[in-house]
Amino acid sequence: MYIECVPNRNSPPAILLREGYREGGKVVKRTLANLSHWDAQLIEHFRILLKGGVAVESAQSLLSIERSLPHGHVAAVLGAARGCGAPSWFGSAPQELQPLLLAMLVARVLAPASKLATHRMLHDDTATSSLGRVLGVGRCAADELYRALDWLHQAQPAIERRLARAHLGGSTLVLYDLTSTWLTGRCCALAARGHSRDGKRDDPQIVFGLICAADGCPIAVEVFAGNTGDPATVAEQVAKLKQRFGIERITWVGDRGMLTSARIEQVLKPQGMDWISSLRAPQIVQLAAEVGPFQPSLFDERNLIEVASEHFPGERLVVCRNPLLATERSRKREELLAATEADLRKIAAATQRARQPLRGEQTIALRVGRGIDRFNVAKHFELTITDTTFAFRRKADSIATESALDGLYVIRTSLSAQQLDAAAAVAAYKSLAHVERAFRSMKTVDLHVRPVFHYNSERVRAHVFLCMLAYYVEWHLRERLKPMLFDDEFLEQAQAERASPVAKAQRSAHAKRKDASKHSDDAMPLHSLRTLLGDLATLTYNVTHTSLNANAKIVITTRPTPLQDKAFKLLGINPACSQ
Repeated sequence: MYIECVPNRNSPPAILLREGYREGGKVVKRTLANLSHWDAQLIEHFRILLKGGVAVESAQSLLSIERSLPHGHVAAVLGAARGCGAPSWFGSAPQELQPLLLAMLVARVLAPASKLATHRMLHDDTATSSLGRVLGVGRCAADELYRALDWLHQAQPAIERRLARAHLGGSTLVLYDLTSTWLTGRCCALAARGHSRDGKRDDPQIVFGLICAADGCPIAVEVFAGNTGDPATVAEQVAKLKQRFGIERITWVGDRGMLTSARIEQVLKPQGMDWISSLRAPQIVQLAAEVGPFQPSLFDERNLIEVASEHFPGERLVVCRNPLLATERSRKREELLAATEADLRKIAAATQRARQPLRGEQTIALRVGRGIDRFNVAKHFELTITDTTFAFRRKADSIATESALDGLYVIRTSLSAQQLDAAAAVAAYKSLAHVERAFRSMKTVDLHVRPVFHYNSERVRAHVFLCMLAYYVEWHLRERLKPMLFDDEFLEQAQAERASPVAKAQRSAHAKRKDASKHSDDAMPLHSLRTLLGDLATLTYNVTHTSLNANAKIVITTRPTPLQDKAFKLLGINPACSQ
């Protein structure tokens, strides 16, 4: 006997129980029963019985699931980390720490948290993913994570040398910028009050500088005390690249607050290094007085001109004008002037009111000082204060002088035109946006470098370095998964097609189609990296056993969905073989 499925044109197929036998030397068959009304699972069980198999009362009586852990996102990030060479970074660590270091790295991308929370995420009894089981660290102690962090601090120079060899070589551009993050408590020796990039003026902070390759791939990070000024960090970073990494010819790309004239003269020039930076506002005013004025008609369709100045000997200066930026600055200035005038009118009215008028030149001046400094436009007002009156008016000449420089910025570089033309110099300076993107990912969006739960200076430095390595893995993960993300796959092509590097960056036509349709070329829904990892996490790692032997554990991963299968193919990994 056997079960046969008979097509039935536009109706559901008929499921028949049939028997075959010989009659007159021919094989014929007859129908014993119509099973079309049976449940599909029951039919399948009957089919197994007819083939000599064993039927069970229920799936649970044959196979029991002990744990079901999110796994797909672990397989993806772990596969990306291995593809980046992460296991080799930790090759010199004690054997028992190597998988733990890799687990801490992957955990930082998946679910950034304190080391104690990471320990709970890895431990078999409290695991929230398959990471601990896959790497065999499900029985680690919390102290081992801190021991691994201490080793990472000692190994940072060697790992950074490895990354530098992979991404920097010969004459190359290096992107460098600084940011800060606040700390809680007063126990960390690095914590100090300084200029906060986050507006947290009341809390002590640390400062860390990030070195990236020209494409934004992170290479090295250094942590400084919170009161360290931007320019003061340059010398140490220059020494790191030249001495530790052995790179002779480097072009530093940094903003105007970083690569100041003093640092260029004292650090970069003596080391024989080139630079790309920009001029500060007073220097632009000085340049305009020397070779200006810079009328809009002077700029061609590329919105940039190259000039020379005796104040910057041996350097090329590229004056750029962004019309959109000029319009925005004019609008903002007018709003600030109007808001300041509104405050000043209230003070003037207070001096003229009938009841308890504001009196005294010093008293009036104190009130005016608080109001006029609120929006930082005091330089554009002329004030007249007496014991009984207060008057003000705008300085038309001052406003006109500043307006003439709206939308202007000046790139300065020591590279010759043969080494780097004007447009390429502007594009190189604007590539500092890659470092800003890295800071945004490390601090807020993905990796959450703060809050910092450590007080020991070495562990704070190791924590920041771990976050940088996690961003390195994430950077490569994004590159591989771009077809499934909203990220622009043809960004370089779109930049090359721009009429001028000064113009606002535009997404490629392909990226705009992705944005409009919210689907990839194969009609699958697009994701951000976070939501894609969340989708991958629904592929689970199931620990099971049979009723015959409860001690024999069988691991079964669920079947990938089409979207998950595409992600794993892009990464070149098999989620069922991630150990």
